[in-house]
Amino acid sequence: QVQLVESGGGLVQVGGSLRLSCTASGRTFSNNAMAWFRQAPGAEREYVAVSAYNYGAYYRNYPDSVKGRFTISRDNAKNMWYLQMNSLKPEDTAVYYCAASVAQYSSSMLRPEGMNYWGKGTLVTVSS
Repeated sequence: QVQLVESGGGLVQVGGSLRLSCTASGRTFSNNAMAWFRQAPGAEREYVAVSAYNYGAYYRNYPDSVKGRFTISRDNAKNMWYLQMNSLKPEDTAVYYCAASVAQYSSSMLRPEGMNYWGKGTLVTVSS
């Protein structure tokens, strides 16, 4: 049984930093696409970082809203991935989910339907 478990969420002040971790068990995801999504109250789930393996190299993608502030990374030996979040803003407040795909790369991996496995989420609250 595949499980993804997030950790590292919490309360942080504007301008602060947090590092989220995702631990996978049940299978390895060394060259699979994996991602972080978030969902704020009343909003749709949106991606904030994706890492995929394409043409022999890792590819990362971020939406403009977090580009330059968030960084996704992975530790294949530990079957874990991370989201470093810097310069946090109140609009970053949301439940953050880690997700993984059975594919290395897909055209839908920036959308929730492109992921096959999900964690239960961890709450990040940025206070002003």
